[in-house]
Amino acid sequence: MKKILIFSLAYYPNVGGAEVAIKEITDRIADIEFHLVCLHFGKAHVPLPNTERLGNVVVHRIGFKNQSRLNKFLFQFLAALKGSVLHRTHHFGATWAMMAHSAGVPGALFKMTHPKVPFILTLQEGDPPEYIERVMRPLWPLFVRAFRTADVVQAISTFLGDWARRRGFTGPLEIIPNGVDISRFAKTLVPHEGRVLITTSRLVHKNAIDDVIRALPQLPGMRFKIFGTGPDEPALRALAAQLKVEDRVEFLGHVDHAHMPAHLHAADIFVRPSRSEGMGNSFVEAMAAGLPVIATREGGLADFVTSEVAWPVRKDNPKDIARAVKDILGNPERAARVVETARRLAFSKYDWALIARDMRERVFARVL
Repeated sequence: MKKILIFSLAYYPNVGGAEVAIKEITDRIADIEFHLVCLHFGKAHVPLPNTERLGNVVVHRIGFKNQSRLNKFLFQFLAALKGSVLHRTHHFGATWAMMAHSAGVPGALFKMTHPKVPFILTLQEGDPPEYIERVMRPLWPLFVRAFRTADVVQAISTFLGDWARRRGFTGPLEIIPNGVDISRFAKTLVPHEGRVLITTSRLVHKNAIDDVIRALPQLPGMRFKIFGTGPDEPALRALAAQLKVEDRVEFLGHVDHAHMPAHLHAADIFVRPSRSEGMGNSFVEAMAAGLPVIATREGGLADFVTSEVAWPVRKDNPKDIARAVKDILGNPERAARVVETARRLAFSKYDWALIARDMRERVFARVL
């Protein structure tokens, strides 16, 4: 059986979009054995094993049991070393780096010492490329080398694929988006009363939660539920108080992804007017759940956010958000048509079974 070694800064039980993508894809591919090197990220009172099998992935944890910057920096070098040690036993047919900024360097280092082993680079980044490049300046030569020495790049959006080309990648580029567990998010469509806005988001500048709060004074009676945590929460709370809408804004913190469908089904309109986005799984999840979606067309959102499936708004424009909400509420028949078109898009293009098939046939088969 062919084997692939994955480099990923984190993995279960620490879960983000990249970790979900790895698990959903690997669980659906039975004829390849996957190994994964990640940081330990354990906690003293809940120790995690150094090696364990999770689904179709054998996880190898390295580093200190914390999330310090030093730990993440050392991972860039220790992961490649651990990969080389594992390669002596498992003879991997390829390596797969999940996200350039967190695992591209280990992928590039492994490629330097094992040039005959094909190297796959996946771009899942949600932050603006300019920001990522500033962060990676201390490791710039190796960071750029990850793009230039990859045998295949898989990007979750055209926007990120263009970034790979700008960074010097000249090989085969596959645009394969992230997916959604349709069976969990889909439901029978029911009328929405239009009183609850919802977002699922890190509370950071790029996700523009402040613009939704700024729109609320123009939307009397509308409540806004925010699921997510992040450094901008104090400033967002202060903004809501300043605009005298704090009684209509609910900061609900982190919610397990398994519980998200129920929260979406209980809301009326999904909104996240992102200033930058690699792709945006949350938008597709909301579409599958039957919610009207308000979004910008920044970054990877341009691949699928159109007026046929959503309510596109301009970046940094609370007035656009308010107008979109009023249009949804004032035109229920059109809103129902848009929502149904969006649901069909989610079902036909973003189901994880389809994504796993494309990864198997268009990426892994190319190098194994």
